[in-house]
Amino acid sequence: MPEFGFLDGQPFWVVYFTLLGVILCRAQATYWIGRGLGAGVGRSRLGTRLGPKLDRARERIDRYGAPVVTLSFCTVGVQTAINLAAGAMRMRFPRYLAAMFVGSLIWAGLWGVVIGGMVGTWLTLYLSSPWAALAVAVVAAVIVALLVLRSRRDGALSRGEDEGSEDDGGDGGDSSTHHAGAARR
Repeated sequence: MPEFGFLDGQPFWVVYFTLLGVILCRAQATYWIGRGLGAGVGRSRLGTRLGPKLDRARERIDRYGAPVVTLSFCTVGVQTAINLAAGAMRMRFPRYLAAMFVGSLIWAGLWGVVIGGMVGTWLTLYLSSPWAALAVAVVAAVIVALLVLRSRRDGALSRGEDEGSEDDGGDGGDSSTHHAGAARR
């Protein structure tokens, strides 16, 4: 963990609670910055023009936003935007605090063990052999790309099967055409 180098060699509980403190402070700061920005937007001409639409969006975020806030801590790059949006849309603080705290517990564990370990291992590899580290990064990117493509293909196939099953409704159509289409899949 290059940005937390002072934690190298420390016991797990020290690493975990240090990271937990960092994320709690960062997420709270982001939320409150969002609250300030949201208050400004609410008083602006844009806020006045959006009026009821903005109110409905606030209600939805307050009602359904807690799981999104919690799960955002399992992402990279989205977490800050979601915490900022929760503040800007004035998500009720007790609800936000509970969701953020659970997400922070998860984040500290993920970053302290899994991500920190992977980043530390890759950085050690990079310092000893930059070309090997580059090769590992390329292989990892290819694997991720293949998994994404596979997921999209499987989703498209399942949507195609769902659409095909809707055409089975006893319309007297030629069943051989349907079976031929299924055989191609």
